[in-house]
Amino acid sequence: MELARHSFTAINTRPPTLFSPSKALFKPTLSLPHPAESHSRRLALAQTLQSETLKILEWGFLCKQLSPFTSTSMGFRATEEAAIPIGETLGESVKLLDQTAAAVYAAESGPWDFSGIEDVTPIIEASARAEMLTVGEICRVQRMLVVARTMAEKLEAAAVADGGGADSSNRYSPLLDILHECNYQSELANKIGFCIDCSLSIILDRASEDLEIIRSERKRNMEDLDFLLKEASNRVFRAGGIDKPLVTKRRARLCVGVRASHKYLLPEGIVLDVSGSGATYFMEPKEAVELNNMEVRLSNAERAEEMAILSLLTSEIAEARSQIKYLMQRFREIDLAFARAAYAREVNGRCPILSSCGSEHLDIEGMQHPLLLASQRRLLDEENGTSASRNHKGSLADFPVPIDIKVNRATRVVVISGPNTGGKTASMKTLGLASLMSKAGMYVPAKNLPRLPWFNLVLADIGDQQSLEQNLSTFSGHISRIRDILEVASMESLVLIDEIGSGTDPSEGVALSSSILNYLKDRVNLAIVTTHYADLTLLREKDARFENAAMEFSLETLKPTYRVLWGSTGDSNALNIAESIGFNLNIIERARQWVEKLKPEREQERRGLLYQSLMEEKNQLEAHKKKAKSLHDEIMDLHNEIQSEAEGIGTREKALMGKETRIVQQELKDVEKQINSVVVDFERQLSEVRYDEINSLIRKSESAIASILEAHQPTDSLYDNKPDYVSYTPKYGEQVLVKGLGNKLAKVVEAPGDDGTVLVQFGKVRVRVNNSDVRAIAGSRKSHATANSLQHLRRQASRSKEYQNLAETKDGEGLLFGPTVQTSKNTVDLRGMRVEEAALELDMAISSRGPHSVLFIIHGMGTGAVKERALEMLRNHPRVAKYEQESPLNYGCTVAYIR
Repeated sequence: MELARHSFTAINTRPPTLFSPSKALFKPTLSLPHPAESHSRRLALAQTLQSETLKILEWGFLCKQLSPFTSTSMGFRATEEAAIPIGETLGESVKLLDQTAAAVYAAESGPWDFSGIEDVTPIIEASARAEMLTVGEICRVQRMLVVARTMAEKLEAAAVADGGGADSSNRYSPLLDILHECNYQSELANKIGFCIDCSLSIILDRASEDLEIIRSERKRNMEDLDFLLKEASNRVFRAGGIDKPLVTKRRARLCVGVRASHKYLLPEGIVLDVSGSGATYFMEPKEAVELNNMEVRLSNAERAEEMAILSLLTSEIAEARSQIKYLMQRFREIDLAFARAAYAREVNGRCPILSSCGSEHLDIEGMQHPLLLASQRRLLDEENGTSASRNHKGSLADFPVPIDIKVNRATRVVVISGPNTGGKTASMKTLGLASLMSKAGMYVPAKNLPRLPWFNLVLADIGDQQSLEQNLSTFSGHISRIRDILEVASMESLVLIDEIGSGTDPSEGVALSSSILNYLKDRVNLAIVTTHYADLTLLREKDARFENAAMEFSLETLKPTYRVLWGSTGDSNALNIAESIGFNLNIIERARQWVEKLKPEREQERRGLLYQSLMEEKNQLEAHKKKAKSLHDEIMDLHNEIQSEAEGIGTREKALMGKETRIVQQELKDVEKQINSVVVDFERQLSEVRYDEINSLIRKSESAIASILEAHQPTDSLYDNKPDYVSYTPKYGEQVLVKGLGNKLAKVVEAPGDDGTVLVQFGKVRVRVNNSDVRAIAGSRKSHATANSLQHLRRQASRSKEYQNLAETKDGEGLLFGPTVQTSKNTVDLRGMRVEEAALELDMAISSRGPHSVLFIIHGMGTGAVKERALEMLRNHPRVAKYEQESPLNYGCTVAYIR
């Protein structure tokens, strides 16, 4: 058989081998002496330990976190089965991270949907087994190839739009490199599209010349047969042999219906079937026998030709089997890269910086356990409400508790001590998962840029290894697993051991644990162990390759904080915990006596006091840090407000000048009108008066014009003469003009100091200026009312100052508060509220303010009921250190200082 008008050649190019058969999954540098023939056994043991470690660290559950972000069935299955790729070398892990970074960048331009790339592996395998594929199956292969080509072109177009061609180096390069050697089987896809209409799932006439000829002949034969049968059926109908003309098919042959009593109307006709009642015969006229025979032959020929076409396409697909499978694998990698990118955005992940073992230190800041983070997010999603989102806005930042992991590159063994349920095991698992995530190209939920070495093996002994089937106790199970770990670990390995040496006699456990740790320090890149044995923390004093860490424990709440203190040692705090839950005090006291006997005299007390003092100092430093940050934020807000005010001064000055200019121009027009009016009156009266009255009329007109000019003469300068304001010394409460503020009015809020400066307030902003830039208002010296008002302001300011000094002496002595600058953030307005409503609003405002801050309460003048209630609350509120009643600067406003 030959396909019509097209010649296709199957492509037999095989894709490059993904993994060399000789390439080992793990290549640890084994330190224990073993014969060469045991290499395969050690390799198998390493693979077994690695698989068990993945289960211990719950790697499968973490991989499932990627499932919602996959768009292909291949990617979804890989995440559900924990079959995502993990770099076997540092280079492979860096390549996976680059792919994730490229996907993160690509996703910023819009969503990428690879769902059209269907997994056709079962169809490909069936074709390889020489099983005939159906039209639907062949169309599925064709659709996958077309979509794959389309998505590849979309990536290439995005790369070009980003500033480079498909072969240039840009941010899309890691993704394009995945598809670099893919064969999209365009010829096969075109051949299928030429032969089959996949929208209708039919084979087209053009698929082959024979099929086209057969279908053409069959169509012509069917037309002749249909015409003949319709004519016969009409003849039977006219003869009364049937109620209406009927042409139908029986036994795969076309025939006509006729009453049994009128069978004679079709002489020599063949009865193909009889109705159930026997009243109707279905007969094939004699003239239609040969045409029906031809229809059967052509139908069989058409079916045979279609099977031949499907067979040819099946063989083409079977020949391209390896290329198609390779193409699907490549797109699965791209789908997983975009899934990792979406997961990174979901957890606000950071790209880790990997380095070869020993070249860089391990530094991860603020990392959250990814599985605990996922459970917390799931909990918040289940609440599914805006109120829940509001109430738990900070939950993701608070739980799970972020931990810092900082290990110098010279450190080989870290001993973590601390209380039970303090988070030691969770911290170890967090480090193990961080290492695996970075190897698999995943971002880690941490702050800044995490830095960590690349580990070839992550080996963990965490949990109960007891096995009744293997006759192993808890201790035996742990020791057996540690033995296997020591056998396969290398200088590129990470070892995690929980509660080392537990489950046996304490003295022997300490001795065995010390020996194991001394062995590990020379044979692994890093080992993290947890323990309750205080003696193990002393190893650091003998060898700098050891380091201690402790889980923080609050002596106030007697609860762990789940934070790691690197370089510290921690107590188990078992007796304190037992006492806090109501344990018998006599038993606890005896236990403390035994502890004193088992340890050197006074050693525990000294360590406890030292630890407590260090924790207090740490808390003080953190408090100072928070206070400094708060003060810095307030200063920056003040700076921004002052800058905004300063930027507006020039605009307001121009507006005022423009307004003054318009006023002056209007006055000039008014004067001109008045003078013209006088002139017009003069000219009118001049024609009416006698000659001897002309001089009198002239003097009257001149006097009127002089009065107009005098009325519009400019007043004296607003400022005093220079000698006055140079020697002028402003006083507290005075209104002055400040040159640096565009000669704007400001209030003196502090008596001038010896340094030649004075503090003034302009609107809500206080600023210190030189005395030479302050000028007195001339009118203020001439107005008796203004002088009285100034004297009244000074008396009130003096009383406010005395009250402030008294409040500082009694309540706020030694306390530092933020800048006393009123902004919208530190102001609560009670005007227009009822007394109880205002009390509730004020209580909420005080409670929401941070420590050592200032709160402005605007209560207005009114009846005074709100003001009295506010002052009563300020006097009795435990958070209010002191308060200042309204002053000349803040009429109707009281300032409260929060503890």
